[in-house]
Amino acid sequence: MDKDRLAAFSDGVIAIIITIMVLELKIPQGKQWGDLQPLLPQFLSYALSFLYVGIYWNNHHHMLQTVERVNGAILWANTNLLFWLSLIPFATAWLGENQLAVVPTAFYGIILLFPAVAYVILQKCIIRSQGPDSLLAKAIGNDFKGKVSAIFYVAGISWAFIHPLAADAIYALVAALWLVPDPRIEKMLGEKQ
Repeated sequence: MDKDRLAAFSDGVIAIIITIMVLELKIPQGKQWGDLQPLLPQFLSYALSFLYVGIYWNNHHHMLQTVERVNGAILWANTNLLFWLSLIPFATAWLGENQLAVVPTAFYGIILLFPAVAYVILQKCIIRSQGPDSLLAKAIGNDFKGKVSAIFYVAGISWAFIHPLAADAIYALVAALWLVPDPRIEKMLGEKQ
């Protein structure tokens, strides 16, 4: 299968995810600046989730540039990633409606952890298909940043039960780690050309 079809489908699903999230934002019940204040938690959870979805889209785009061919395992691994990403709007809305509540904060962390795991599975499927000497295999190496992110997600989920604001800060920290598209892949693609 052509990787362009996989990329186009993924782009479409991610666009829908972002659309759903923005439609969940409520309109203020008034005409004053102060009427926006009660909606701040919803906006902040939306902004963090938008950032996460954008990070996945960017890194997914770079990762697919290393793919030469797509097989069934890659298709299913990609579908698994898109499934977990599609739950972000739900977790975002619940978190935004329940500022600093324990269970929504922990649930949000779980929903962030699962796409991270799914992304690693997709990477492994691509490397298995393309071979150990593939561009992706060379680019990600031991994937230190991916492993640290998983540890931080688990820490954030744990902290949600102790201090939800600390958990939110940990989730934001992970996003900050991934804000810049993965330079390892860009570097390998540059060397290939």
